[in-house]
Amino acid sequence: MSFDSLGLSEPLVRAVHELGYTTPTPIQTQAIPAVLNGGDLLAGAQTGTGKTAGFTLPILQRLNSMPPHASASGKRAVRALILTPTRELAAQVEESVRAYGKYLKLKSTVMFGGVGINPQIGALRSGVDIVVATPGRLLDHMQQKTIDLSHLEILVLDEADRMLDMGFIHDIKRVLAKLPPKRQNLLFSATFSDEIKTLADNLLDSPALIEVARRNTTAETVAQKIHPVDRDKKRELLTHLIKQHNWFQVLVFTRTKHGANRLAEQLTKDGISALAIHGNKSQSARTRALAEFKDGTLQVLVATDIAARGIDIDQLPHVVNFDLPNVPEDYVHRIGRTGRAGATGEAISLVCVDELQLLKDIEKLIKRPVPQEVIAGFEPDPTAKPEPILRRGQGGGGGGGRSPRQGQGAPKGGNGGAAKPAQRSGQRPANGQQQPKPQAAKPAGNAGQPRRDGQRQDDRPRAIAHEGSAAQHAPRKPQSGNPGALLGGAKSRNDSPRGGNPARSGQRGR
Repeated sequence: MSFDSLGLSEPLVRAVHELGYTTPTPIQTQAIPAVLNGGDLLAGAQTGTGKTAGFTLPILQRLNSMPPHASASGKRAVRALILTPTRELAAQVEESVRAYGKYLKLKSTVMFGGVGINPQIGALRSGVDIVVATPGRLLDHMQQKTIDLSHLEILVLDEADRMLDMGFIHDIKRVLAKLPPKRQNLLFSATFSDEIKTLADNLLDSPALIEVARRNTTAETVAQKIHPVDRDKKRELLTHLIKQHNWFQVLVFTRTKHGANRLAEQLTKDGISALAIHGNKSQSARTRALAEFKDGTLQVLVATDIAARGIDIDQLPHVVNFDLPNVPEDYVHRIGRTGRAGATGEAISLVCVDELQLLKDIEKLIKRPVPQEVIAGFEPDPTAKPEPILRRGQGGGGGGGRSPRQGQGAPKGGNGGAAKPAQRSGQRPANGQQQPKPQAAKPAGNAGQPRRDGQRQDDRPRAIAHEGSAAQHAPRKPQSGNPGALLGGAKSRNDSPRGGNPARSGQRGR
């Protein structure tokens, strides 16, 4: 089958062919006709299967074939909105919109936090047909009335499962409340969980259902391997592997921002060009690191899970789990950065004795054991005792600063960077150090009070629970027990854009 047979117009087919694509992937073969029919769609496919083109191409076709609407100001109105969980993914999707639509007279723009809002306002004022946005920055524009969505025809929630994981359900609810009720809704997701199905039941109207891969499966094109190693030898082993095999374009995952920074610094000292990418980096630094990594001038990119679904690099050869993720599903997302679009790739995991239970959880999820190979000179000490990840310091070659897994004393709700209630005398914090007793004098500020956040969690990762924590990755359970019920039920007192949500703390950066 070819793109010509899917009902796409000649300008779109020409653009696709110029990009080097001739045969649609399974998700594209099923999704493109379904979206062209105008109905709602729930589509699940593992990462790297071409989901972006699966909704971008038919959206461009539909908008191009229908007469455009004009806003009250006479400018072209926003007709399609694509929501993504991260800045990198938003930029990637909008780049695809422009590439596929290069021969059409449709305009698009991207908006996310961490950069100035004025250029985005200028683009909206000039008139755009398609907006790709992260939920937080979109709400900024809606509150400032710089965007008009009253003529919206198509809504896409991309990486919908990640939206739930990162706590965007409240932001999505506020966005939906402002959209016209008659529209086409598309949910695309790397995984197809029960929570996504529940969300779809409340949002979609008799949707077409597409699932081209089993839930939480890894691509057959990715060769997986485990290297057992002591925790304090991980960095040395990583340097050894990179130099011995002359690896270039190596994407390395750590659990924490601090661990990513430290590892990038250590690799640089070892003579390996490396940069870290995570939520505390400025947007310009993130963009520069990603650009250098894509063009091959940067040998190693060290990332936290915030980047797991926002990095799309053709034929990325190597992914390394320096730390195994706390949540098994994130293993699937991480290694899905390689072996994309039919290419082969290699996923290496450096596993110390502390992470053996995490490894068991991953193998249970993917329903297969991962082959293990001990590297000569880095044999793990068979007498080493596992240390609770919770008690580790923030440093060292083992990734350091690891947050607890669920069931290991992790606080529920994960209030991330929020101010915490004052601790009782004698209570030990996570780092195991004794806190001094609070002064009997006047209380300091809001000590002991839950933080009135007013600062919604959005694409800016400093508004997310600490990266690597169980609270960050586990799907959040709404009060009703039904994630979809939040879309149509009674309004929570925390639903106001300025309302504090104690489970979703962080800083509202502009």
